[in-house]
Amino acid sequence: MFSVDSVFDNEPCTRFCSETLSIVVSVNYRLAPENKLPAAYEDGMEAMLWLKNQAVDPDGEQWLKDYADFSRCYVMGGSTGATIAYYTALRLVGMDMEPIKLYGVILNQPFFTGTKKTKSERKLANDMVIPSPVIDLMMELALPDGADHDHEYINPMTKSELSDNMKKLPRCLVRGFEGDPLLDRQMELVRVLIRHGVPVTAHFSEIGFHLIDFIDPKRHLAMLKYLKDFII
Repeated sequence: MFSVDSVFDNEPCTRFCSETLSIVVSVNYRLAPENKLPAAYEDGMEAMLWLKNQAVDPDGEQWLKDYADFSRCYVMGGSTGATIAYYTALRLVGMDMEPIKLYGVILNQPFFTGTKKTKSERKLANDMVIPSPVIDLMMELALPDGADHDHEYINPMTKSELSDNMKKLPRCLVRGFEGDPLLDRQMELVRVLIRHGVPVTAHFSEIGFHLIDFIDPKRHLAMLKYLKDFII
């Protein structure tokens, strides 16, 4: 859903930029069902390769060369955007991206699922934001034809050719809320990252729901503080 020029996506980016003194590149990735996964993940990688090209190409964007620190790059997203950020990061750490250096991964309420429902998914099956039927429909529209919810594109616990890259990931920030049906998936990811030796900063709140910080100023300011503490 949405695009980079929608208020829902653009306004937080402007705040992230000003509050963290960062250059924010917002990726207008292709949407399902017209473009099924891994199209969105390929677009995430395309953006990073574009950034690398700006750094090494003599005709690249001069303002980026003047102001960007290519050795301190982060990938970040919220909800399915966080899913894209995660799988983009897994690809990045297996490639030579010099002078680009992935310095951190920021996953705000990442959207992962699986065939067997977790406790939080069962408890919040009738959630007002992403009830179980909506999650199922989104997966049907986004995943390759015939794929189930344990596909490697949406369940990070599924073994894939990128699984070994998990231990290569840089420090990660993970944000979640107890009222999110996907909470158990997010907490499981934190545990697995830690087991793989990845430094993780996790913030889980008791009160909230999926994407609450996009509409609640108080939660948005809290996310800004976590970002600044993580980046600066």
